[in-house]
Amino acid sequence: MSNPKVKICCISSLEEAKLAIKYGASALGLVGKMPSGPGIINDELINAIANIVPPPISTFLLTSETKWEEIVNHYKKVNTTTIQLVDELDGREYAHIRQELPHVKLVQVIHVINENSIKEAVEISNYVDAILLDSGNPNLLIKELGGTGRTHNWDISKKIKQEINIPLFLAGGLNKDNVKFAIDYVEPFGIDLCSGVRTNGKLDEKKLEEFFNEMSK
Repeated sequence: MSNPKVKICCISSLEEAKLAIKYGASALGLVGKMPSGPGIINDELINAIANIVPPPISTFLLTSETKWEEIVNHYKKVNTTTIQLVDELDGREYAHIRQELPHVKLVQVIHVINENSIKEAVEISNYVDAILLDSGNPNLLIKELGGTGRTHNWDISKKIKQEINIPLFLAGGLNKDNVKFAIDYVEPFGIDLCSGVRTNGKLDEKKLEEFFNEMSK
């Protein structure tokens, strides 16, 4: 199996974007307003970063909006190639987003909590371009919607991968020490990491280099 695509998330500056691209990122995650978690930047900066990223590298807007109208409004401020919905979409009204933004890819995050996540992922896979499995918990009083640095149950992730027919991204606590096992076990289309290549919240060039070196073995 060929190496999966690598998405570097929580990009917080033009410099970080260029650094991630230099080492081989296929996609960049740009975090909009969130109830919690790392890497939050304003929409003006998200737009500025999206404008300098060359194709075929993808730019993901991470939005915590749950109403389709607000997701569309958020997107129009930033113009990324992809929308990553980190929370549940009200009424599963993906068709409305598709109608308004037919050129934009939709990626739905499923926070792997228990076996119910399998059913949820399979159902939603009919509406979106990719599923991203992460380790947050949207049921908490202050929602955790990503960037936790925790792994989740990869047995559940593996089952989801086997049951859906669209690309799967794996996120949650990945780093150079566990990524090869995760890839071999889950066989995702792509992997997504934030804390695993950061030091004190900043993208760490040494960790990036070590990570991509591990990926290339």
